[in-house]
Amino acid sequence: MRMSDIILKKREGQELSPEEIKFFVRGYTEGNIPDYQAAALLMAVFFRGLSPLETAELTLAMVESGEKIDLSAIAGCKVDKHSTGGVGDKTTLVLAPLVAAAGAPVAKLAGRGLGHTGGTIDKLEAIPGLQTELSIPAFIQQVKEIGVAVAAQTRDLVPADKKIYALRDVTATVECIPLIASSIMSKKLAAGADAVVLDVKVGAGAFLPRREDARALARTMAAIGRQLGRTTVCFLTDMEQPLGRAVGNALEVREAIAALKGEGPGDLEELCLALGAQMLVLAKKAAGIDQARQKLTSLLKNGGALRKFQEMVAVQGGNPEVVENTELLKVAGRQEKVLAQAAGYVQSVDGRALGRAAVYLGAGRQSKEDQIDLSVGLVMHKKIGDTVEAGEPLVTMFVQQARYLEDARKLIAGAYKIGEEKPAPRPMVYEVIA
Repeated sequence: MRMSDIILKKREGQELSPEEIKFFVRGYTEGNIPDYQAAALLMAVFFRGLSPLETAELTLAMVESGEKIDLSAIAGCKVDKHSTGGVGDKTTLVLAPLVAAAGAPVAKLAGRGLGHTGGTIDKLEAIPGLQTELSIPAFIQQVKEIGVAVAAQTRDLVPADKKIYALRDVTATVECIPLIASSIMSKKLAAGADAVVLDVKVGAGAFLPRREDARALARTMAAIGRQLGRTTVCFLTDMEQPLGRAVGNALEVREAIAALKGEGPGDLEELCLALGAQMLVLAKKAAGIDQARQKLTSLLKNGGALRKFQEMVAVQGGNPEVVENTELLKVAGRQEKVLAQAAGYVQSVDGRALGRAAVYLGAGRQSKEDQIDLSVGLVMHKKIGDTVEAGEPLVTMFVQQARYLEDARKLIAGAYKIGEEKPAPRPMVYEVIA
């Protein structure tokens, strides 16, 4: 079998065999196939696509490239959740303890932020002392004992995806639905959950702004799950503007704690209830969506979800007192406000621009090696549909260094569109694809 023949075959639009796909993934991961040939195949896939069978085989080959986590020692149906990434998306911080408090075990491996999107692991590390680097045995044991763990992805999990994604990133082949789907699903399958709920973001702040692209990705991932025997449900959710009001690591943890107390922003609570209800139904902890939502709502009101979060923080070495005293989550002392230049209704907010502004302030990274400042970020005072007066604050920036402050200010000011007519309410969930 020769790599040049595989490239030619895909260039001509033919379907690759499972053996050819395995040959490529194994050879490239082990260093036997050079970057230039791998890049040529990826570009052929970008233009010619992959069939459902090819996409499933690529996903499976990437799963087999490294360590797989066996969660069978944990009783019950294990349900995982994954987001395609957005701005202000602190859903996992609320959802994992909330669902665990309802009786469904949550063994969640998460990642760091890159570009304009934030990462769950960065946010958790804003909690003093909390450890996110857990060994797999410790990870599994924690879920057995308290029902929930959120930890950083291990280096040995799907090494093929890490190597292929790095090459896609520098060869303009990232925005390819089959490659995105196989990348996401390979990590979910290797992580060992019995069922997966996927939150596919749509809008200006999302990786895929157009709904038709997000729908295609969701359908592709659901098909992969079906072909590989893993129940998969995909939600298309709004990311036109940031989720909640806080963007930035410590600020988002503060907001997540407020949500766990039943005092968080309405859009964040609604999304957590929608995703969490589906997770409970898949885990057979509720007879239907309505019953599941009622159960989760009660846990937000009676403190059950908050206590589970506090327990998780303590077991992972963090200071559990952050739940009662969020001042322990250090935020930058300098505050700068961005003011409205006109009166009216907020028509739209460019979520990607606000995410980029947070990166300028130091809350995010442009490359995986960048160091971030967990204390900086921004808080929105106005969201789509809100009324605003000229001179009223739109956003407060929490700043440490002023190097890119004016760039961030310009991005935020330009992100807001204000007009005379009140816009129609936006749904949080557009569509559910199973």
